[in-house]
Amino acid sequence: MYKLAVCTLLILSVTAIDVTNSVWTSHDQKAFAQIKQSGWGNFILNFGELHLTTGGILAELNTEIAKLIGELDEELAEVHHQFARRTDVHNREVSRLSQEIQDKEREVFNAHDFYDNVLIPQRDRFAAQLEQLQENIFYNRKTLNEATVQRANDHAEFEAKVAEHNEAISAIDESLQLLSQLESPSLVQIQKVQKNLTKIQQSLKRHSTFQTFIKTLLEIAVEANFADQGALKEILTAFNNLRVQLVDSLNQLTADEAEAQKDFEARVIQLNQEHAEFQRAVVVKTAEIEANANKIDQTLDLIDELHADLDTLNGQLQAENDDYAFCTDVYNATVAEYNKELNAAHQALDLLNQPRFTDYVKSQLKGAF
Repeated sequence: MYKLAVCTLLILSVTAIDVTNSVWTSHDQKAFAQIKQSGWGNFILNFGELHLTTGGILAELNTEIAKLIGELDEELAEVHHQFARRTDVHNREVSRLSQEIQDKEREVFNAHDFYDNVLIPQRDRFAAQLEQLQENIFYNRKTLNEATVQRANDHAEFEAKVAEHNEAISAIDESLQLLSQLESPSLVQIQKVQKNLTKIQQSLKRHSTFQTFIKTLLEIAVEANFADQGALKEILTAFNNLRVQLVDSLNQLTADEAEAQKDFEARVIQLNQEHAEFQRAVVVKTAEIEANANKIDQTLDLIDELHADLDTLNGQLQAENDDYAFCTDVYNATVAEYNKELNAAHQALDLLNQPRFTDYVKSQLKGAF
């Protein structure tokens, strides 16, 4: 049919209906002008004139032209069908891309939320915890150093007190030895004892705890009448009692020092254990900080990747929308052209079936002969 139409158009390219013929009214001439603006309308009029001129039957002409119009309708239906398929593809693609964009936006939001509300607070918390551990280590070592210095000072004080006690006990023992020699003293012995007791008194000036008591006893012993055995016995008893007190005090000092040393050693063990725990905690916390930093880097890379994916999806959606808009423009233009041609074809067919067209063809034949 298309080959026939092409051949016919080639034949009719040198033929044109004379619309100035007297058969046509001004209205007909206007209708002719509109129809001839359409390729198919012009073809049908020329084809109709050729058909009738060559003795064709009008009914056959109507059948043939109806077939041509039917083919145009089929072509237009195919255009509609193809555009409907394109629309279905477009809707599915838009739905798919929109869903993927929505899913990707959710992933982007979750990644940002994880970064902002989990990783960054975790990083700050880990840093604060590490700083606290380092501060704990500093104060742990400081406490150990202070305790060590205090223990040394306390031990030095203990040794000084032990020396005082031993010196006092030695002085008492020496005094007792001198006083025991005065049971039947001569004047020379009394003077010797008094001289030695005065010397002991002078040597005890550095003592504090028992200094006053010992000094009083020595003063009594120096000033006493050693010929009086009752007074001498009373002095000996007082010195013996004081010696017992000094020995008891020395024993208590020794026991207290042993307890203090034991407490110090336990404290050292405790502080060292705490220090080891802090050190282990620092190792763990440092590893956690490193893992957090790696997770932050990975999350930032993921966010960049997700944004790139989102940009790609948005680009694909925009490209699909642009392509569909172009297809829609082509479709609308094509449908408009087909409708224009079909309308002209129907108008041409109507004109062919008017008696004036047949009269026009007959007049043309008469004029030819």
